[in-house]
Amino acid sequence: MIDSRKLRPVFPLLCLMLMPSGVQAFTFNEVVNQARTLSTSEYTAPEPVPQFLRDLSYSRYQSIQFRPESSVWRSSGSPFQIMMMQPGSVYSHAVELNIVDSEGVREIPFSKSHFSYPDEELGKRIPADLGYSGFKLTYPLNNSDAADQFLVFGGASYFRGVGREQVFGLSGRAVTVDTGLPSGEEFPAFTKFWLVRPDNDADEMVVLALLDGPSLTGAYQFTVSPGENTEIDVDARLFYRNDVEQPGFAPLTSMFYYGENSRKPRGQWRPEVHDSDGLVIHDKATGEWLWRPLVNPEKLRLSYHNVERLAGFGLMQRDQHFKSFEDSEALYESRPSAWVEPKGDWGSGQVALVEIPSKSEANDNTVAFWTPDEPARAGDAVKLSYRLHFGQPEVSQQPGGHTTATFIGGNEGAVANENAYRFVIDFQDGSLDSLAADAAVISNVSGGEGVEVLEHFVQYVEAKDVWRLSVLAQSTPSESLTLRGFLSLDGEPLTETWTYELGADSVLRQQPE
Repeated sequence: MIDSRKLRPVFPLLCLMLMPSGVQAFTFNEVVNQARTLSTSEYTAPEPVPQFLRDLSYSRYQSIQFRPESSVWRSSGSPFQIMMMQPGSVYSHAVELNIVDSEGVREIPFSKSHFSYPDEELGKRIPADLGYSGFKLTYPLNNSDAADQFLVFGGASYFRGVGREQVFGLSGRAVTVDTGLPSGEEFPAFTKFWLVRPDNDADEMVVLALLDGPSLTGAYQFTVSPGENTEIDVDARLFYRNDVEQPGFAPLTSMFYYGENSRKPRGQWRPEVHDSDGLVIHDKATGEWLWRPLVNPEKLRLSYHNVERLAGFGLMQRDQHFKSFEDSEALYESRPSAWVEPKGDWGSGQVALVEIPSKSEANDNTVAFWTPDEPARAGDAVKLSYRLHFGQPEVSQQPGGHTTATFIGGNEGAVANENAYRFVIDFQDGSLDSLAADAAVISNVSGGEGVEVLEHFVQYVEAKDVWRLSVLAQSTPSESLTLRGFLSLDGEPLTETWTYELGADSVLRQQPE
């Protein structure tokens, strides 16, 4: 096989900065053809970078800084610029980065001069042909004179985005393979990128990518529009090498360490620590909006939410108040929410939520994705399109009242009901805001198998300007306690459906000694 990289001319980085855009010389269909051909051959893992780079601690890796003056397109007048990333630490292999413009396709050559190193000794050990592990896109997002980072592709198939005045938090991924299953997870990775040079007055740009993994290959086109909410139109083609038990489409990965619905870990002074606090699902067939608060479980938890016709799902950071986190460095209140909006009918399936026990905020322990009912067989091909929004919680354009807080406690004062637990859920916004405090709002609550709902009622809480649902429910200690609830008026829903699962192994259910 001829390696096309050997046939491409490699120009100095300055040439890449100055080349005009014009007619695109390389298209998505060519990436699709590469992915299809690749799927017919045996998988070969990317070559790892030298061990000393993989052994770098994350903090030491972070001390390797890209020089902004080396950004691609910096001198071209384009509002978009590219900052390259060096391999090391968790970024264990290099990827091929290419520029596409009217002159053709050219690989971006690696140069150590694009980086500053924390010490001379480390800089000396960097191979001259190391390559890049990914890239960061910049755009004058918050200030017309600035080059603000708004989208990062780095590590396996991960990418992170932000809207205006936000800091990086949760990630998107190209696809997941068997996430949360006992058989173990595969991590397909992007191996090649093509960044299409936009016109100087453009407010969007295109990134093409080739994905490779043990069980599948893929071609991706990302049409990126930064703004108040950064929008990414994703077109994907997947080709299966092997059967896959649980493919995950449009996956989102985030971190939930603890919140108001969980016990604070010993030694922690901050009220809450999380990048996201809940999962939202919209079923177009039923019209239902569902909210599932996130948890940091004692054991790995995998839950499925059946959807007849998916209108959207996302991981949200609804809590936007500094006082909820009190962290002036992490700025968790400024982390983005992400909303997946399918294009076309994705058929029947489930939104899966994987929650992994974590002892640290450094771990991304939450994954949400769409998994179809149709099985994934070797030789199959899948076409998938959706719009991904990074931004404020309102990116879902959800009508009606929504959950602002979930509190859980024991049944104080009722010794005879030691297996009962009190759930307090606050709702706000939508038509709730215009209701009188004495409006005849009705609480609607149901429990899962083996759950007895002992009481439930709703009241307006003037001090917080919320409508508060209070539920007392019990189940046997060995069974999960699952609940659903929403508020209504005159038989019509006022809010989304709140749902929760208090696991049998939850620390909140441990009886004091």
